[in-house]
Amino acid sequence: MKYPILGIAGIALAIGAYLIFGGGTHKPQEEEGMAPEDSGPTPAATTNLRTIYLAGGCFWGVEEYMDRVYGVLDSESGYANGKWENPSYEDLIYKNSGHAETVKITYDADVVDLEVLLAHYFKIIDPTSLNRQGNDVGLQYRTGVYYENEADRDIIEGFIRIEATRYADPIVVEVAPLDGFYFAEDYHQDYLKKNPGGYCHIDLTLSEEVVIPMSKYPKPDEAVLKEKLTELSYKVTQEDATERAFTSELYTNKARGLYVDIVTGEPLFTSLDKFESGSGWPSFVKPVTPEVMVEKRDVKLGYERIEVRSRSGDSHLGHVFDDGPEDRGGLRYCINGAALRFVPYEEMADQGYGYLMNLFE
Repeated sequence: MKYPILGIAGIALAIGAYLIFGGGTHKPQEEEGMAPEDSGPTPAATTNLRTIYLAGGCFWGVEEYMDRVYGVLDSESGYANGKWENPSYEDLIYKNSGHAETVKITYDADVVDLEVLLAHYFKIIDPTSLNRQGNDVGLQYRTGVYYENEADRDIIEGFIRIEATRYADPIVVEVAPLDGFYFAEDYHQDYLKKNPGGYCHIDLTLSEEVVIPMSKYPKPDEAVLKEKLTELSYKVTQEDATERAFTSELYTNKARGLYVDIVTGEPLFTSLDKFESGSGWPSFVKPVTPEVMVEKRDVKLGYERIEVRSRSGDSHLGHVFDDGPEDRGGLRYCINGAALRFVPYEEMADQGYGYLMNLFE
């Protein structure tokens, strides 16, 4: 189930002048292109609203993509960080105003955090391309992350440092404080909702994929690990040991929730994909997303197996076999319970996993 989108009227009711006038955001008059009202529901319990501004080429696609992300309340197209106030679309195209086509993202930080939004953002841009995304070329199509809260800068820069290791070329995403944001003309707002077949340079279906940023789950240093982990968990995750079959309490666990790496907390599996294999170890048909699994060839027993390790913590987890339920993909992830920590569904939001709760809906 998609997280409810909060329309402009709903946001104004919820947080008043904070969103309309606060944080350096400037709302044009209706005749200057104010976005139409949306009668979407206002979540009265939402008190932890945040904003971030993302430039990623043509804002039609970025707005629609981010609007579909669980925890995002509203996305609005506009112009940011240019040379003068209240620019028009023509100013960007013909008058070199210096603004970037930018989307204002309002989100519920109790559900989704900035790192997850940045991970989504990096799925739909080429962060190494300067002043170009898709077929759109020009300064107005540059990539940029603009923030109002100085504390966000450390999160953004930390995320990009880790992300940069995945690219051969340097990342050229502009990171800067927001210096004026002006809502685009009415016909730009919700453009792809109004024109489903309209131009879009990104794949909107990517919004349906699970996104888990590595930056949220750093591996502790050795001293912390030895203090944090039990002797068995340390031997399994750090020394590639195997626990005895039928000894983990997680083997028989049937509660609804998330299984995370005991070392870093990185989400690995859900209870929805757990099954009784009869092996004596917790077994799953698939991970939360393939990106969190690292597979390695293992011939320690004299024959070939496929070892699986966690992405962020490099924890030894177990092995994957092709003798799982055929109607569910045919794989069996045979995992040491000592490598996992279970987070009950009811505690996921409090423990920072609210952005994955929609998997259970």
